[in-house]
Amino acid sequence: MPHHPAEPAACFLPQRLSDAQRESFRDHGFLQLGPLLTEHGLRQMQTECMSAWRAEKESFDPSGTWLRNSLLPDIHHRSAFVRQFYFAGPLVDIALQLIGPNIKAVTSQLTFKLRGNSQRFGWHQDNAYGELDPYNAISCLTALDNADPENGCLWLIPGSHHPGQIEYNHTLDDKAAQVSIDMDADPARATPMPLQAGHCLLLHCHLLHMSQGNLSADRDRRILFTRYADADAVEVYNDRQPRLGRLLRGTTRFAAVRHYEAELDTGDSPRN
Repeated sequence: MPHHPAEPAACFLPQRLSDAQRESFRDHGFLQLGPLLTEHGLRQMQTECMSAWRAEKESFDPSGTWLRNSLLPDIHHRSAFVRQFYFAGPLVDIALQLIGPNIKAVTSQLTFKLRGNSQRFGWHQDNAYGELDPYNAISCLTALDNADPENGCLWLIPGSHHPGQIEYNHTLDDKAAQVSIDMDADPARATPMPLQAGHCLLLHCHLLHMSQGNLSADRDRRILFTRYADADAVEVYNDRQPRLGRLLRGTTRFAAVRHYEAELDTGDSPRN
């Protein structure tokens, strides 16, 4: 019988955080994880993500917006392998350890800086692009390439999540125009976060981070970005309506969340 390329047991590498790792995340607002994908799984992820990207995007446009050049939302709608990783992969159990017993999947996207994309992406908190309450959502950046300062790895400020949500006047017009956020930050406190392909960086929703352009002539910097939140998380900017996302574990008081994307195939993903 031929091997199914998206079988989780063959492609995903489960992890469980130690008490020291959880404490480090609480103190510093980020955590680097080892590989979450086997070599075969990484190749499958790269193949499906690039297929989806090329179906939607053209070459880098220096006059284009950050969304045009660097972001492809809802990648789990375009790739069965990503959907299985997002809904039933190793990050789900990690989210349980950091958020609690009731979690939902709220964002999946590709954030690519292909060679030639020299655009900087300014300092921001992920919660500034869509404020969720409770304030314990986590962003998970799984590298599809080796990332370093030359090809546009992330820079972050350790501990910058402690003051909480930073008020930022990102208007609806800004969002419609796809204007990126650029907050004030002290670059002297910044540290680069190189990543190996298949490894993952976890970020607290309030941690300040940014990335420079990709200055490499022959290397891409491709990231699968997934985000998890408390199952009852609401959108502060949207009259505190429930943030829709697939319920992955536990329960929620929102019927809309209980049924959201329930029709999507997730292989053997448990819901409770």
